Amino acid sequence: MADETLRGRTADTLADRAYRAIRDAITIGELRPGQKVTERGLAERLSVSPTPVREAIRRLEQDGLLERTGPRTVQVATFGDVAIQDLAEVEVALRGMVARFAARHASPEQLDQLDAVLDEADDLLILIKQRQKAGQELSRHLGRLLDAMQRFNEVVESCAGNPVLVRLLDQTRVFSWPERRARLIERISHDAEFGLHRYTSHRALVRALRARDPAAAEALVIEDARGGLGDLLAAPTTPATAPAQP
Repeated sequence: MADETLRGRTADTLADRAYRAIRDAITIGELRPGQKVTERGLAERLSVSPTPVREAIRRLEQDGLLERTGPRTVQVATFGDVAIQDLAEVEVALRGMVARFAARHASPEQLDQLDAVLDEADDLLILIKQRQKAGQELSRHLGRLLDAMQRFNEVVESCAGNPVLVRLLDQTRVFSWPERRARLIERISHDAEFGLHRYTSHRALVRALRARDPAAAEALVIEDARGGLGDLLAAPTTPATAPAQP
């Protein structure tokens, strides 16, 4: 949320923008567990009126990320509590639904694009293993691999052809992409095998999409998403740092 301003956005999207900005500030550690914040302070930080911030706070209270401490004050809830676990289950379910819709609506061009992203990721994975064996630095190449997989996820979401569903998913993500990326790089840097047992599921997902098999696509994504979020939620929470650049 640092240096972020919502000035100039249309009125009907300000609450959504404020919600995402505050949620991201919580997940990346700019706003720490137990820290008290005010509607006025957040509004000034985002350069908007208190009205969209008030709506964003209400939604974040429902998510369990903020707790009311006074008429105009709230505090950041403890990270990793039951509310976060519940939010993770919602994210997992929505990602499964995205895959189900993608199996129905993906175009041949989109499916080819998914294969192309995975080909790129395969090449990067080989390079990463070679550099690891040689004792060379990995973070830049890990960043490129993770960015490729993020593009894969974005193409899957576009395959779904359901902007409302994708918007709901975006609003319920436990981690913003910068925080997820930073955490993954940290975990993989310490454990080169972290998450690799789920990597092959991406090829299987493309096969399910090509076969127009919504149930198989949904099951694959749910298993992968549940495992990935579970691993990241189990990781120690560290203060936010700037993510490595690809």
